[in-house]
Amino acid sequence: MRLSRFILAPGLFLLAALISVLAAWISIGVIERVSQEVVEDALVLQGHEWVEVETDGLQVFLSGIAPSEGDRFRALSIAGTRVDAGRLIDQMDVVAAAAITPPRFSVEILRNDAGISLIGLIPAETDRPALMRRIRGIAGDTNVTDLLETADYPVPSRWNEALEFAIDALAILPRSKISVDAQRVAITAISDSAVQKRRWETDLAGDKPGGLALALDISAPRPVITPFTLRFLIEEGAARFDACSAHTEQGREMILAAAAVAGMEGQASCTLGLGVPSPEWPQAVARGIEAVDTLGGGSLTFSDADITLIAPDTTPQEVFDKIAAELEADLPELFSLHAVLPEPVKIDGTGEGEDGPPEFVATRSPEGLVQLRGRLSDEAQRAAAESYARARFGVDNVYAATRLDEELPRGWSRRVLVALEVLGYLDNGAVVVQPEVVDLRGKTGDPEASAAASRILSERLGEAQDFRVNVEYVETLDPEAAGPSPEECVGSINAILAETKITFAPSSSDIDAAAREVIDAIVDVMEDCTDVPMEIAGYTDSQGRESMNQALSQSRAQAVLNALLARRVLTENLVAHGYGEADPIADNGTEEGREANRRIEFHLIVPEEPEDEAEGGEAPAEDETALGGETQAATGEDAGDAAEDASGDDPAEDAPEEPTEEAADPAAVEDTADAPSDAPTDTQEDETQ
Repeated sequence: MRLSRFILAPGLFLLAALISVLAAWISIGVIERVSQEVVEDALVLQGHEWVEVETDGLQVFLSGIAPSEGDRFRALSIAGTRVDAGRLIDQMDVVAAAAITPPRFSVEILRNDAGISLIGLIPAETDRPALMRRIRGIAGDTNVTDLLETADYPVPSRWNEALEFAIDALAILPRSKISVDAQRVAITAISDSAVQKRRWETDLAGDKPGGLALALDISAPRPVITPFTLRFLIEEGAARFDACSAHTEQGREMILAAAAVAGMEGQASCTLGLGVPSPEWPQAVARGIEAVDTLGGGSLTFSDADITLIAPDTTPQEVFDKIAAELEADLPELFSLHAVLPEPVKIDGTGEGEDGPPEFVATRSPEGLVQLRGRLSDEAQRAAAESYARARFGVDNVYAATRLDEELPRGWSRRVLVALEVLGYLDNGAVVVQPEVVDLRGKTGDPEASAAASRILSERLGEAQDFRVNVEYVETLDPEAAGPSPEECVGSINAILAETKITFAPSSSDIDAAAREVIDAIVDVMEDCTDVPMEIAGYTDSQGRESMNQALSQSRAQAVLNALLARRVLTENLVAHGYGEADPIADNGTEEGREANRRIEFHLIVPEEPEDEAEGGEAPAEDETALGGETQAATGEDAGDAAEDASGDDPAEDAPEEPTEEAADPAAVEDTADAPSDAPTDTQEDETQ
């Protein structure tokens, strides 16, 4: 009995312990499950599905990859609102931050008459001082605004080639905007003419580096024509334009096609311009030319929207009325027609007018002497005509022999003054004024004289007034066509350089201020020689290393070209080339000889002869240039060229360091990206030699 009592008590204690353990285990499971569900529900409702929740007893483990540090902190805060924060174990990770994307390097360059401005972001490795030296060399005396920023990131592929090409383009485009990045160069520019536009487009497309996209938008501004004038005539069976204007290529083609149908032969010039009075200008002109052709002769004059049709004086009245009525009905709105069937006109040309209508005649001789003959209405008109003639042609060049006639028609004074104005377009010839017609005949060296005279006569004489312009263009009278030959251009420049050198700072391509007068003298010659292809050749003496001498001669030749460009000289036909110590003209063993060999020369570029036309012998010289005129020494008082400071015989041999190739090349065309690292090493090698 006592044994049973001893066994029962421990058994009860053991059973109670087992029941307690079981209850605790069940409670822990319930707590874990409830805590996990509560935390998971709260996180899902707040959009944090990425969090994984696990429990181990009272501890709640949060794991997963958080999109950001902020998301990790928010998830931890949300879980802390559902369970005690002390129970939370943070095992969450954050997505690794992506590497910072390198910036897009790009430069916007704007050039105009005020100067050059640059804005953009360039790599820190870009040689900014060398870049700005080139820009200042191109800008010349104008301002340079540098708004460039730098970033220390790797240089993109093709960046250097793109930037180099953009700077080369900037040198030839005086009014331009250039946008540069590593893949693309976009150029917007304004040219002076359509010919220059085509030349620039061809040159830039040919110089573009491979793999680089190029967008060109070069425009040639059209002139403003006022009044918008066209004059078409058929005289003695021959059709011609005295003046022709159109506002579009399609309109010009329509007008020229109508003229060809009317019998005009050969090529005709029709100026594209601004100021057209109506978009239907080509249709109106074509219909008017058709009317002149139907009449078999006469003239058609457009002055803006006013049209004057003058039929041959032999045209039957009924034919004239029919054609004029049909033309007026066919013309677009806005245009106004004045049709005239004139009486037969006899041009006496003597100014006497005894057997015909009264006349005023002004003649101009090839020597520029002007004679005034014929009739004027009163002393005031005589004084006005003579004063205008002397102002236009020179006081000592005018001889007047006019007489007074009070019965002259109204408006005679205006016709006389207009006639004297258009006579100024002739190098020699005459203008005859009659009550019914003004007749201008002669020769000129201005290819636009006929159109200009027609425009003035149409505007100043008024509506329905008859005038005749028979002006012959003579090329030998044209100052531009009769300019100096290519050989004379090169010879004149080299004669200037032979007399006075272009001097540079020692071992540098910086032109001395004292050489500005020489540059200005060359500019005066270049005004008549802009179409002549020339090479600016730079030479040095033999002191120093050959590679450095070649680089220095190249940079000096380029500096001369940039100086001409800064003075508004068109440089599309000029190239700069450095020959280093080649072709000496004196002994390099003496200081005088070395001074003579440091020079600039201008060469005439001779087109390469096709191989199949060569008659044998040696191939053309590699530079394809011929020397025009005297050679000269033109770089001035250097103590020596690029490496002369390192020469053993030179007084400056104790100089601490020879200038690097980059320092001697502020305006060189070549890429100098490697110069900073290479030049000092080469200098040290020279000094050890």
